[in-house]
Amino acid sequence: MPKRILSLLLLSLPVLAACGGPPPQRVAIPKAEIGEKMAISYRTVELREVSLPSYASAEEIYVADEAGLLNSREGLLWADDPSRAITLEISRQLAQVTGAQVASEPWPFEEPAQARVEVRIEDVLPQSNGTFRLAGQYFVSSETGRDRARLFDLTVPINGMDTVAGIAQARGQAVRQLVVEIARSGLR
Repeated sequence: MPKRILSLLLLSLPVLAACGGPPPQRVAIPKAEIGEKMAISYRTVELREVSLPSYASAEEIYVADEAGLLNSREGLLWADDPSRAITLEISRQLAQVTGAQVASEPWPFEEPAQARVEVRIEDVLPQSNGTFRLAGQYFVSSETGRDRARLFDLTVPINGMDTVAGIAQARGQAVRQLVVEIARSGLR
């Protein structure tokens, strides 16, 4: 009898797997255009891993409704681990905007970085009003002792609120605005 049950279970696995629906789709963030370049006070900058709220650390894409409740988009996942992706995105864009040598931790060079940036995000979320909100705080510490802490609260319109491409593009634009803010107010 146990062999018969095991055989039936093994035969039903492909049928059960087919009932699971289509595989989730992965959404990549398009590279935001870097238009503004600016000089900063440091030649080298280390970026610590970006801290995200728990909902934003997950692969699922969440959207806030009118009541402020977070709902995931069924069958849609970010293409990369969100914390890793945003950290690399900020690092790359800071290097492009400033011309400085920028790398995320662990610092890959022998000489220590002249400045260290830490970003703690509290909101990274499409809103029901058609905007994308990126809010939190960043910190800059340096060997010169010019330490800084700044709050940020950025809002970007989402072109095509009902499209994942619109949400992804807005997230990329919000991160670009944060990079410009860090370069302008934190690293000069």
